[in-house]
Amino acid sequence: MSVTTAAPAAPVRAPRKFKLTWRTLLLGLLGLLVLLSVTRVVSGANDITSAGTMSAALAAAVPIGLAGLGGLWSERAGVVNIGLEGMMIFGTWFGAWGAIISGNPWVGVIMGALGGAIGAVLHAIATVTFGVDHVVSGVAINILGLGVAKYLAAAVFADMKGGGDTQSPRVPSMGTFSVPGIGDPLKSLEQTHIFFLSDLAGVLRGLTQNVSYFTILAILLVPLTFWILWKTAFGLRLRSCGERPVAAESLGVNVYFYKYVAVIVSGVMAGLGGAFLSLIAAGIYREGQTGGRGFIGLATVIFGNYRPGGLAGGALLFGYTDSLQLRQGGTSVHALLFTMALLLAGAAVFLLVRQQRTVAAVVTGVIAILVFWVYAITDTVPEQFTTAAPYVVTLLVLAFASQRLRMPAADGVPYRRGQGH
Repeated sequence: MSVTTAAPAAPVRAPRKFKLTWRTLLLGLLGLLVLLSVTRVVSGANDITSAGTMSAALAAAVPIGLAGLGGLWSERAGVVNIGLEGMMIFGTWFGAWGAIISGNPWVGVIMGALGGAIGAVLHAIATVTFGVDHVVSGVAINILGLGVAKYLAAAVFADMKGGGDTQSPRVPSMGTFSVPGIGDPLKSLEQTHIFFLSDLAGVLRGLTQNVSYFTILAILLVPLTFWILWKTAFGLRLRSCGERPVAAESLGVNVYFYKYVAVIVSGVMAGLGGAFLSLIAAGIYREGQTGGRGFIGLATVIFGNYRPGGLAGGALLFGYTDSLQLRQGGTSVHALLFTMALLLAGAAVFLLVRQQRTVAAVVTGVIAILVFWVYAITDTVPEQFTTAAPYVVTLLVLAFASQRLRMPAADGVPYRRGQGH
């Protein structure tokens, strides 16, 4: 009697997990630039890749990115920071005040950071020490920042020449930096309107010429944050407080200390974002100039999946759409409909070929056709949509990104020493 043995089952290969590398990021950026170049040639909207647009996009992205970095520090330690907007408001007033009374904009930068830290300390005391609900405390900080800044502006700036109840005098200007020797050649190449090359020249000129030193500082804070939180023992302990605080406590980590540090650094970052608005973006303090950027900064944290690189990309995306609607209004935003149609068509092909998701591919393809149809039958977009475009982009990005998010496990969970969860 012969015994037949079953052939061993073939091993099931787990799907490869996508990993974002510098090479992948660079290829993605180059691909996006090609799409924008195609859009420029088809639509004739030369401003979508001009140096002026890129410079304005960078300036618009900095305060949002700084607020996002603040949210990242706090959320990674397990403290939800809805109060970023209020901390930014503190930064706008204290930044302008420090620069005016000292005559030095860098003193304003320091004072703006300290102003944001004041709001952060209050938030940390409420949430970490007394266990107040994080959202309730954050909303209270927002209300407090708005009221305190309004009172201080009326009490201090109203008596100054050029000031008033809702604004400050002009603040001292800060210097700018330009990479020497490349400005004029890049400008000449940009004006030729050659496919891709002139677009690349416009992007490079906007990012390398007349950049404020404050902007350079803000950009450096992104890799610095990544290095501290992901490459040091301090960062590992801080992130463990947002993932498993009880386990961290059992290994000797002072969870309260790390939460306090994270929230205070969060406030410093948000305060720097506010100081940028009053010192660089406007050159003056005005009531309400944060314009919800603290909330958008928190949205970039979610969009970036609680990582500095993705956060910076979200800030640049919002800054880019914001700069387009400020510079050319409906014309440039209308041109982006063509880019959006191309991106949706590419997404439909990817869903069909690589992921075999037929229904999702069909739906995405239909949306791409509709977007292209709207682009083809119109010459511009309504002014109301143009103004709302940055916020619409933010909502769309969050809606699509929500499927791949993983927030820290203990984010927003009250912690008490010696008690398990």
